[in-house]
Amino acid sequence: MAFLFGWAFGHLDAQRQLQGYIPGISTEKNRPDFGLFWSAWDKITQNYDGALDYNKLIYGAIDGMVKAVGDPYTMFLTSDQAKKFNEDLEGSISGVGAEVGIKGDRVIVIAPIDGSPAQKAGIKPQDVILKIDDSDTKGMDINTAVSKIRGEVGTKVKLTISRNGKEFVYDITREKIDIKSVKWDVKPNNIGYIEVSRFDSNTSALLNEAIKDLNSKNVKGIVIDLRNNPGGYLDAAVDASSDFLKKGAVIVTEKKMTGSSKPQVYKSDGKGLETDPNVPVVILVNEGSASASEIMAGALKDNNRAILIGEKTFGKGSVQTVENLGQGTSLHVTVAHWYTPSGKNIGKEGLSPDIVVGLTEADVANGKDPQLDRALLELKNKIK
Repeated sequence: MAFLFGWAFGHLDAQRQLQGYIPGISTEKNRPDFGLFWSAWDKITQNYDGALDYNKLIYGAIDGMVKAVGDPYTMFLTSDQAKKFNEDLEGSISGVGAEVGIKGDRVIVIAPIDGSPAQKAGIKPQDVILKIDDSDTKGMDINTAVSKIRGEVGTKVKLTISRNGKEFVYDITREKIDIKSVKWDVKPNNIGYIEVSRFDSNTSALLNEAIKDLNSKNVKGIVIDLRNNPGGYLDAAVDASSDFLKKGAVIVTEKKMTGSSKPQVYKSDGKGLETDPNVPVVILVNEGSASASEIMAGALKDNNRAILIGEKTFGKGSVQTVENLGQGTSLHVTVAHWYTPSGKNIGKEGLSPDIVVGLTEADVANGKDPQLDRALLELKNKIK
């Protein structure tokens, strides 16, 4: 009886305590105290005069925590946003077809996709997006910007752009955009030309197809065009680089800026289809070349397999892991940074071309491409 009395009394006391219980974590050794969060939660849920969407509260709390990290590439995606992100890397999207990033406190165009509504409308790399419809982008995170630009096929979005100190407004009709990430042909003097617009799930297979086709035509040199390539999958960039490098060549090193974990080094697998140094390679880059495209450009440059021509790259060299949180949501967390084989931090420095050649709006308007012209000239002089 004494045991049962003690158990019942303790059980009732525990129930009374749990009704106003605020879990906390010790603040020792900089560990956070979650009491503040639960206190705020209780105040809102107990006192707010109106209907509450608890999922929306939780999503907002997670989103706020992620934004407080201060890294534009660490982000929380709702189920709709996560779905759109995955569609991007599968090569099919519904929107205007412009890859965007964050510089400072503004949304910036990394590159319009070839043949997209954005490109047809006149959107250019490095355009600063001031407004999306009537929403000011100052301080807007990349996830929100993308969700506002995307939309149903046939609907319109208004982008207010700043370019070279001038302001432009574009009304763009959204379309379904199927992206083929690799295109190729043969240029004069029997020089192969391969354009890689992004590194998605199909890039490796398409690149292999391109190389086999060009080899069957006995090309003497190859131009790899990575201009306005915003990146994509790390594995696709490693596979693409391996096609041009001997077995064991370092492609990229993944290092953590904090902690003492061992760096992860990615090397060529030795199965490359175009590793013959007698077939010279030139890579075209510009300010729209980012992330995975910088990995490939840096790998071939540092291994003396290619020279870079064009303009300095974007400088996006961080590694994100994607964690599925449930309910279709996901969390993208920057877990490390990329370094070229020579040790250059891509994110801090970007890549500088061996030969700097600009490309003006007048060049584009007149159908000229001095960067490609210079690449073809360099290869013509190198071909034996």
